[in-house]
Amino acid sequence: MSTTPNPIVDALSTLADAASQRATARLAQDIFGEVFRQALTPDAEQLGKALRELETRCIEWCEAGDSGDRQLLRLAMLINGLDQWGLAYTQAFELTAIPALSALIASLRGRLDPQSDALFGQFFEAIEQGETNAVDFKVDLRRGIHLALWHAMLACDTVDEARGLVKHLGTMLLAVNQRLPEIGWRLVADALAHMQIALLDDPAAATVVARESTQLLFESLQHALPAAHYQTILRHSSHVVIAWQQARRPDAVH
Repeated sequence: MSTTPNPIVDALSTLADAASQRATARLAQDIFGEVFRQALTPDAEQLGKALRELETRCIEWCEAGDSGDRQLLRLAMLINGLDQWGLAYTQAFELTAIPALSALIASLRGRLDPQSDALFGQFFEAIEQGETNAVDFKVDLRRGIHLALWHAMLACDTVDEARGLVKHLGTMLLAVNQRLPEIGWRLVADALAHMQIALLDDPAAATVVARESTQLLFESLQHALPAAHYQTILRHSSHVVIAWQQARRPDAVH
């Protein structure tokens, strides 16, 4: 692997710039978080009201696109993101399904007429099949998922309790690296960098469980990946951490 990344070509960037891609990824995270919390309520009426409000937020964001194509691409990214959050959590926490999330996704797509649904499908496939398509969306989305599971890992009372999440997160990072040969390693490096930044930014978060479980995660990746590949990932993540540290210096130029 070259340590100099090749230029990334995003075929969808003309319809969704980097800022809107990142905003869509963060909206998917916010919406999923609310759905997941609301799904725990035993009050069906409250859940229904919450889902309608969340659906309205999603629709308003998509309709803010200034053309039909842009609106449908936003919807395709949003549903892709919700799908990936749901998959990550069902696997990590051994859930059979998240019915409220499935209902929201079905309702969002059910609003489309046949022509719009066909174009939505094309955009969804372009996101899935084109590795570098919607790349800023993918980076932000995966960072959110990886860090959310990492924080869940840190919330465990002991390292032994955290081991299951360590294993799952390591497996997830390896799968991303394998499934996306061009940008996957960058997503792994990004996750590792932001874990380190989080610990440096908040010393109180660097508990024994945090340090040891994070170390276990790094070691599992080191053992599973070819040495040169792992070192490239480590160098890239180190550059991100160093850049963050330099930007925080009092004499840094803003």
